[in-house]
Amino acid sequence: MEYEMNHRRRGLALIFNQENFQYSRQRRGTNKDRDNLTERFQALGFEVNSHNDKPKAEVLKELHKAAEANHADADCFVCIFMTHGEERQIEAYDDKIKIKDITDLFRGDQCKSLVGKPKIFIFQACAGKKYEAAVTGMMAGDSDDEEEEEEAANIYTIPAGADFLMCYSVAEGFYSFRDVNAGSFYIQDLCETLQQHGSTMEFTELLTLVNLKVSRRTADVGNFRNKKQMPCFTSMLTKKVYFRCNK
Repeated sequence: MEYEMNHRRRGLALIFNQENFQYSRQRRGTNKDRDNLTERFQALGFEVNSHNDKPKAEVLKELHKAAEANHADADCFVCIFMTHGEERQIEAYDDKIKIKDITDLFRGDQCKSLVGKPKIFIFQACAGKKYEAAVTGMMAGDSDDEEEEEEAANIYTIPAGADFLMCYSVAEGFYSFRDVNAGSFYIQDLCETLQQHGSTMEFTELLTLVNLKVSRRTADVGNFRNKKQMPCFTSMLTKKVYFRCNK
């Protein structure tokens, strides 16, 4: 089963891009990521709304505004943060915000017009100070598992936390790499993959391909030698997500 993508609008893609901070170091290269993401999500039919170097109060104001908006005529909702971070929280210009406080605003019991629609959150941020070491693996064959789809009744209830997709540039506890000229590893590969397959590939399959691309990169700059990065995503989706070119 697939999510319905036949509403009048594709939906809103919010981007919070933090290059400068009151207390933390500058994130050079993030504007390249912002511009690439804007181009890619506009190509998929989204209305992209970018916010740069916003303090916590303004970030929360924009999030509340989006959560309180009427998304009845939209297919879905996307929210992207590019900033510094640590475990379970990210930084605005002047203060930290818990990721849970962000996503809770869009739960089904809070944002009624997004019930049953995919809500995609993308976090390009460190989630700790550990580094992935490079290891040598062995190639093995893949096996396909058959999935059974269960037809739902016409009238049904779903959990308020359903239909979320949480995408992270790194697993919890780890460091996320960024090139000061080209942008972050994760956003570079996400945008490239969206350009190649965004309108044809199921979105979680696309994210898996991004995971593979980032995992093959190696950080060898400054104090980082032979270090790796492993993105991840957590799915509470109940159907498949396709952004076909019909907008």
